[in-house]
Amino acid sequence: MAELLIRNIHTLVTMDAKRRVLRDADIRLEDGRVAEIGSRLPARPGARELDGRNCAAYPGFVNTHHHLYQTLTRNIPRVQNAKLFDWLVNLYEVWRELGPEAVEVSTRVGVGELLLSGCTTTTDHFYVFPRGAPQEFLDIEIETARKMGVRFHPTRGSMSRGRSQGGLPPDDVVQTPDEILADCDRLISKYHDPKPFAMCRIVLAPCSPFSVTTELLAETSQYARTKGVFLHTHLCETKDEEDFCQKTLGLRPLDYMEKTGWVGPDVWYAHGIYFSEAEIKRLAETRTGVAHCPASNLRLGSGIAPIPKMLEAGVRVGLAVDGSASNDASNMVREMQLAMLVHRVGTGVEAMPPQKVVEMATLGGAAVLGQPEIGSLEPGKAADLALFRLDRLDYAGAMADPASALLFCGAGPRAEYTIVAGRVLVEKGRLVGEDEEALTARANAVAERMLRAAEEKRGVLYR
Repeated sequence: MAELLIRNIHTLVTMDAKRRVLRDADIRLEDGRVAEIGSRLPARPGARELDGRNCAAYPGFVNTHHHLYQTLTRNIPRVQNAKLFDWLVNLYEVWRELGPEAVEVSTRVGVGELLLSGCTTTTDHFYVFPRGAPQEFLDIEIETARKMGVRFHPTRGSMSRGRSQGGLPPDDVVQTPDEILADCDRLISKYHDPKPFAMCRIVLAPCSPFSVTTELLAETSQYARTKGVFLHTHLCETKDEEDFCQKTLGLRPLDYMEKTGWVGPDVWYAHGIYFSEAEIKRLAETRTGVAHCPASNLRLGSGIAPIPKMLEAGVRVGLAVDGSASNDASNMVREMQLAMLVHRVGTGVEAMPPQKVVEMATLGGAAVLGQPEIGSLEPGKAADLALFRLDRLDYAGAMADPASALLFCGAGPRAEYTIVAGRVLVEKGRLVGEDEEALTARANAVAERMLRAAEEKRGVLYR
């Protein structure tokens, strides 16, 4: 792999052990890793050079929860003002129309947005497998993500509790435990890479307590540990979920998950809004992680997760954009800005400084995903980083602290450069090798077909 030298970086946020912020720094990338950081590093024959003189550089951001397919169901009037359960019931009817092209184009859109916002590693929670559709949806996602160059942790989602069994999803988008576990085994064998610096790791991810059976949760946790893969699901996102668990299962959500083997350093939950203080302590003691999704939680009116308390207790917390039908974006910078702002309400202005947000978006995500070679910029770590221009009107007057300007100023700007494993994937604010306008038109056409089909089959207007 060609050497890449980035010169004269205005502000380099390393996130190393000393949390150093360097000025006028150079960084050399070789063979997908950071080789050297210093000033006036010598050029070498054949190396590519980039000019970072007006940029702030960060370790690539890590997105710990997403639903990429939802980029095709954004901003739908029927669910603009719906709470989670009503939102799900309505959107399942559209998601029943998913097919191979929809999965491919939605992945391309979502990953493209993430890269443009400086995200270099992402998960995806895919759990809708309509009966009659090809079952290789994760294969399509994985191949698309590989071509785009992002570091990927796809999570094989599942639903086994349909409406006829008291769950929320339609029966024709749920699968049997045998179908689910057989496909999990296939995907792990075909794609999972446990080695350091891996570009693809499979995660097993039953959707939620209200869409899978107790038996599937227990079987999945046992099976994942025999294969050495991580576990992920939604938990404690709404009061409705808490009420469902207590009424249907006789337990609070975390007690139920612990009963089925779902705690530990190989487990992380999305949301965690309604954990009690005692439960937060248990999360910390068991090293169970949490993906914080502020935009989605605000958009659906679900609540505000007690993230300052989790961090104080020692819970591993990463940041996440969640699905694009409840965000409705895949922008990590905007997520960071919201995370900083929302926790200053009720908990105090000092509860969430910008440095803590950057840590969640980098080292926090790396810890949640169990990939310590990402999340900081120092020799030997992954060559994953994002650079943002500071010589924009958005940042005029903000140079007293350039490292924090990205969070306090502007509105989720595009990265000038996003680099993954030493490859430049965003250059001068544009995706490399992607016609963004053509992709947008294609996504709109596929989204329109799905909406129209759902309206015609169900007799319901979504617009």
